[in-house]
Amino acid sequence: MISPQQVEEMIKTQIPDAQVQVQDLTGGGDHYQVIVVSSQFEGKGLVQQHQLIYGALQQAMSSEAIHALALKTYTPQAWQVDSQVV
Repeated sequence: MISPQQVEEMIKTQIPDAQVQVQDLTGGGDHYQVIVVSSQFEGKGLVQQHQLIYGALQQAMSSEAIHALALKTYTPQAWQVDSQVV
């Protein structure tokens, strides 16, 4: 089992400017929804953005400490637009 805080720390180690929100979807510590906002996503496609996150969580995912991961990634500008939509 891995905690939401550990997931956040792993992402921030790889992407220091990241704003990270982690939600444990099942309470079991292996199914997470993660929202990441970072300037490192600028100019990258969605797949490339997600690859950065998977790279940060590679060890936890390969050991199946994280079994399922739902990702949402945003640049700071895209996050501002998306978070203002009602």
